[in-house]
Amino acid sequence: MAESADHMSCQEVVELVTDYLDQALPPDEAALFDQHINFCDGCIRYVEQIKATAAALGEIREGDISPEAKDRLLSAFRNWRGS
Repeated sequence: MAESADHMSCQEVVELVTDYLDQALPPDEAALFDQHINFCDGCIRYVEQIKATAAALGEIREGDISPEAKDRLLSAFRNWRGS
């Protein structure tokens, strides 16, 4: 998925941040991710914000949210992606 063999874009960081934080990236992609965030202030802040959000929310399981709230969230994300 990396843009090139030795570079990862900011967009790729955004797309891979969850897998990175879950330590689910293949070693080569994790290395490119680390390399990028070591030099990109915007992505460093983004990863820190995602970590803080995850820590604040804790772990939410699917059964913890009502079907109506789940539908609203999914709709919001679908609409956000399309805008």
